[in-house]
Amino acid sequence: MEIDDLNLLARLHLAVTAYMTGLIWFVQVVHYPLFGAVGREEFARYERWNTRITLWVVGPPMLAELGLALALVVLAPGALTGCGLVALGAVWASTWLLQVPAHRRLEQGFDHAVHARLVRTNWIRTAAWTTRVVIAVLVVGAVSG
Repeated sequence: MEIDDLNLLARLHLAVTAYMTGLIWFVQVVHYPLFGAVGREEFARYERWNTRITLWVVGPPMLAELGLALALVVLAPGALTGCGLVALGAVWASTWLLQVPAHRRLEQGFDHAVHARLVRTNWIRTAAWTTRVVIAVLVVGAVSG
């Protein structure tokens, strides 16, 4: 692969990772905490709608990020890209093992304990994506320099 192509790949990876990092901080600080203000009568409908709409906002970038991270590990193997992929594994594991089940439960109706667990465990993704954006900046620097 040409150095310019690798540089472009690293920059695209950074852009998608930065998007997801900003989004997860919004979700952690604003979106998830506001679930408690929806109201019990409307919450199940709200949560089902929220889940469907959110999938369109997070699904494609998460898949793009995964593809770009895998490509970087193959084309620019090293500690940085490897650590980035491990952090992305933490994001995906947390998503499927913790956040998705919590959302499925909340689709049945608001539950304070489940909501609190969702907010608390989402810090895993917030920390992992924050780590990933730092790594992605370092990867851009490494392939550019």
